[in-house]
Amino acid sequence: MVDQKSFLQVGHKGSLFSSFLYFDMSFMVWVLLGPLAVILANDFHLDAAQKANLVALPTLGGAVLRLVLGVLTDKIGPKLTGQIGLSLTLVPLFWGWQFANSMGDMYFVALMLGIAGASFAAALPLASSWYPPQYQGLAMGIAGAGNSGTIFATLFANRLAQHYGDWHVVLGLAMIPIALTLIVFSILAKDSPNKPAPKTIAEYSKVLKQKDSWLFCILYSVTFGGFVGMATYLTIFFNTQYGLSPIRAADFTTLCVIGGSFFRPVGGWLADKIGGIRMLMVLYGIVALMMAGISTLPALSLTTVMLFVAMMAFGMGNGSVFQLVPQRFSNEIGVVTGIVGAAGGLGGYFLPKILGNLKLSTGSFTPGFLILSGIAVVCILLIAVVQGQWKRTWIGEGGKVKAAPASLDSLHA
Repeated sequence: MVDQKSFLQVGHKGSLFSSFLYFDMSFMVWVLLGPLAVILANDFHLDAAQKANLVALPTLGGAVLRLVLGVLTDKIGPKLTGQIGLSLTLVPLFWGWQFANSMGDMYFVALMLGIAGASFAAALPLASSWYPPQYQGLAMGIAGAGNSGTIFATLFANRLAQHYGDWHVVLGLAMIPIALTLIVFSILAKDSPNKPAPKTIAEYSKVLKQKDSWLFCILYSVTFGGFVGMATYLTIFFNTQYGLSPIRAADFTTLCVIGGSFFRPVGGWLADKIGGIRMLMVLYGIVALMMAGISTLPALSLTTVMLFVAMMAFGMGNGSVFQLVPQRFSNEIGVVTGIVGAAGGLGGYFLPKILGNLKLSTGSFTPGFLILSGIAVVCILLIAVVQGQWKRTWIGEGGKVKAAPASLDSLHA
């Protein structure tokens, strides 16, 4: 058990709080178009594929820009990178508030909101660099809890749009917490004197030549991609399939998102106890079963329960993947975290596209959810194939890692 007093005596509390706040508010903005998509679809007369594209673009932008902000963090430090990220996040929000009157404008806004999604790359290293290895888990747990920002978006976006009678106002109002966060971040955040050395292109190239890095990219693209993709798309699903109002659909999404947000640390903890391999195979199995069940499109109450369980499994899966990653790549953890994290964002881009495009072409959500179930099964098979080699090289009996954990400088990437 972590000694709380000792934890409070080390590190830098201002930077830790700033990391959490930056991550939390950025995550809220990153997924903001998810709940608003139902209202936007009515205004712009969008079909199922267009709605999916709108909510998927911020995730794509986040995946790409995460690598950009990661390089900036290496070169100029996490504080200045965070200040740049927060400042640039104001641009698409302002544009959406004042000028977005066409789908072209909205696609630009959606893609540029990826700047907020790239906050991982600066917020987490800022907190991580201040804490010694024995406190990395707790520090990253606090900073990484910022993914709960999703809940603010799903709870309040559509309510504010209805109250003001204009969704543009919601994007304008979102500038307020971002601006306040920029001020607080600028005052409280401080770069650690123990900042790791900048990563080179050669280091990225070396990691990309190893097949395990690609395998972790696939695994994380399904767990993190599943969480973010569902968080952005479920309001559309509940509205389209069950005829819920924009506010009610977003409220049901909030219930499901809670499962993924708060169970992530549990996944890492359980993976420590029973082994990451076993944990992931169980979780992918749960996802496969839940997606197959949802594909039958049962009553709203049953669908909500299955989605909650699936989101819980996605969240725990994120923690489980990053219980294994630092063990396999203890010397290249910073590089691998950036690559695997970007892959997670790409997964979040493709999930809404799968559901939306198949809904448009077939008239039903059934094929899309069946494909998601199949993808989870493929992950189980991949792990089954490689686990023998893993156990011979870096994982011991029972699926637990042979070596002690390295510095988990990005546990919640």
